[in-house]
Amino acid sequence: MISTATLWIPFTITAALGQVARNAMQRSLTGPLGTWGATNIRFLFGFPFSLIFFAVVILATGDAVPWPTAAFWPWLMLGALSQIIATGLMLLAMNDRSFVVTTAYLKTEAIQTAIFGFVFLGDHLTALKVVAILIATIGVIVTALRPGGEKSFAELKPTIIGLVAAAAFALSAIGFRGAIITVPGVTFVTAASYTLVFGLFVQTLVLTIYLLLRAPEILRKILGLWRPSLFAGFMGAFASQFWFLAFALTAAANVRTLALVEVLFAQGVAYYSFKQPLSVRELSGIALIVAGVGLLVAV
Repeated sequence: MISTATLWIPFTITAALGQVARNAMQRSLTGPLGTWGATNIRFLFGFPFSLIFFAVVILATGDAVPWPTAAFWPWLMLGALSQIIATGLMLLAMNDRSFVVTTAYLKTEAIQTAIFGFVFLGDHLTALKVVAILIATIGVIVTALRPGGEKSFAELKPTIIGLVAAAAFALSAIGFRGAIITVPGVTFVTAASYTLVFGLFVQTLVLTIYLLLRAPEILRKILGLWRPSLFAGFMGAFASQFWFLAFALTAAANVRTLALVEVLFAQGVAYYSFKQPLSVRELSGIALIVAGVGLLVAV
């Protein structure tokens, strides 16, 4: 029997599946739209879906719509702006590295989220959960590393971009969890959906204004590619809805560590869509990721 306290587990797995689909779609749109155009897809086309999700939640729960508190905005802005930066850097990294390996670099986010969560939110993690995060993170590193000194130096730039993107995603997770837990007097489902609406609104506004000023032709291209953009936007909002539900129930580090299952989903996408085979080293890293995630859920 799944209790409310453990709902974050299926929420996270569902979000990870949706995120892999969204990332693959965004990657295919980076060519015609550029990095920031493809980044804006998830916000511009995701925002209307977040409104639909929120309306359904309000009708189902009967919660009143609260007014944002003063404490809500700093956390929301941290989450929203960090995610814009993180998404753009992620797509830049994906242009230079394989889809799977880029996803692996991004998953170093788990250990960074644990640190940021402790510092900013006082999130408590047991010793076994810390061990689980470390095991899974080592698995990510094993999966991502490439043998050979010259090749490693040649790949230094995308490696750094991937790691910085992971740090930005970690700050984003902390910001959004901080915003969710400040929403007063409503169920966790409403608090999560409420934060998603405001988050996507801010992100859409910021990035659309940027593109209007710097590259208005990209916005025209986005509208011309509305069919694939609509799907990417839906998957982005769908994944975010479940990320936020999970953040409402447990520490962000727990969510982002379990999210390492995304590496496994990405393997399937890479193999079937991008024809990128797996090495023995990558399989060993994946085994460590599975072990770490299994320990996290067990304890």
